[in-house]
Parts: sequence; structure tokens; C-alpha cells
Amino acid sequence: MRQSFPISSRAFDPTRKLSPAEFNTAMAHFYRGEIQRSNTWRNRLDTTTNWAVLSAGAMLSFAFSSPNTPHFVIPVDSILVAVFLIMEARRYRYYEIWSSRVRVMETGYLARMLAPESVPADKEWASHLASDLLTPHFTISVWEAIGRRLRRNYIWLFALLALSWNLKVYLYPDPARTFDEFLSRAQVGLVSGWVVFMVGFVFNATLLVFALSTIRLREATGEVLPRHQFSLHPLRVVSSWGRAASSGTKATVRRAKRARHRLRGATSGEYRKIDLTQSPDRRIHSSETPDRILK
Repeated sequence: MRQSFPISSRAFDPTRKLSPAEFNTAMAHFYRGEIQRSNTWRNRLDTTTNWAVLSAGAMLSFAFSSPNTPHFVIPVDSILVAVFLIMEARRYRYYEIWSSRVRVMETGYLARMLAPESVPADKEWASHLASDLLTPHFTISVWEAIGRRLRRNYIWLFALLALSWNLKVYLYPDPARTFDEFLSRAQVGLVSGWVVFMVGFVFNATLLVFALSTIRLREATGEVLPRHQFSLHPLRVVSSWGRAASSGTKATVRRAKRARHRLRGATSGEYRKIDLTQSPDRRIHSSETPDRILK
């Protein structure tokens, strides 16, 4: 006769408060999962860039392979690269969703574990992360995504294609002696050379202006930026200590110097504990005072 065992009454209840060990285990698995998600979308960004580079290289090789090859294949490839740019910007927005969550856990949870006496206690990161899990959304706009990928990679491809088109029209079959001869060679079917030249100039000038005008858009939290701030809905503002910790562009350099200094002390047999708040070149924000620390 099969013996039946009573079901344990201590089944997991998501409403009860987790113990520190359970919470740390859950956060470790959650952090690893978000890292994997962000790495997956980061690889997809590299894939789109590789497509653009390969298409540009193949098209330029074909265009300069023979004097009889038409020059309009280069502007066609520019349009194709622009399509790749739009695709990569969309993927970049998805990448920022997972990357921003990783940064929230790193700055709010892991940093506190590594330096409990130097980093003020802050529970805002948990509410911030929970709100993003309940209402996930894109953390950056389309314009910022396009501008950032354009400045990082694609502006150089467009510049190479524009220069290659001018060289193709100028050099083949013989170097053009006058600008009028250059424009006559730029003609494509019934479209005059002036129109082709002006369309190309306006296209590349628009890309340059767009790349420069979107520099000040800095909502991307997963990138290494001079100033780092979170702005997720519905929690628009994180704690003031998080903003103060990212206010200086030289904070990373100072931390690296202190780490090397501590390492040299450890190799000599003497371990020196360094308080990050006591470094002379670090500005103490008002939120780092004891009366602002959350209990």
C-alpha cells in the first residue's frame, strides 16, 4: 500500500517578507538573467553594424572594380546603410531596457554590499526597479537612439560613402578638369548632375546636423556617460545620493587610484581600510549626511 505524505505547509508565499538569504539568492539570479538579456541585445547591435560595414565594403569594391561601373550604386548603398541605422536604433532601445535595470542593481544593491560604510543606505532602487518591472517601457527616445548609434559607428560609414562617390565621379574614366564636367558625370538618367549633387549634399549635411543636435540627449543609463541619472516611469527621480555620486567625471579615476594604493599596502603585509568619503578630493553631497540615510 502506497504511503502518502502530507504536503508541507511552508510553501512559498510571495507576499511574505523574504529572509536575507532568500533575497540575496533571488537578486543574484535576477541580476544574472538581466545581464544575459542585455548581452543578447548587445550582440544584436554588433550584428547590424557588421551588416552595414559588409554592405559598404562590397558595394565600394564593386563600384571601383571597373571604370564602366555606374556611380549611383554608392548612393543606393547609403540608403541601405540608413535602413540598417534605423534597425540598430530600435535594437538599441531594447538593449537599454535591460541595461538600465542592470545599472539600477549595480548602483543600488551591489555597490552597497561592496562598500557598506561608504555608500549610504538607500531603498529607492528597489521601488525604482519594481516600477519598471510592473510597467516596462523604453528608457530612451528614438531620436537619442539614432543619434547615439550614428555618432558611434554610422557617421564614419556615411562619410566614407560620400567621399567614395565623389572620387568615383571625379576619377573615372579620367580626372575631371572642371566642376561642370564633374556635374555632367554625376547625372543619373533624366536627373541632372546638379540635382544628384545637391540631394547628396543635403542628405549628408542632415546626418551631420542630426548627430550634433542629439549630443545633449543623455537618457541612456547603460552607457558610460559623464553624468549618469535614471529617469524611469513612474519613478522619475532616484535618491539624491545617486545623483551626487555621478556628478564628477573623475570619480572613477580616483577610485582606481585608491584601489591601487590599497593593493600596494596589502602586498607589504599591512591592510589599510580606506573610507571613500574621507578622500580630500571628493565632494560630500548633503544627501550623504547621517540624517538623510534611510533606515
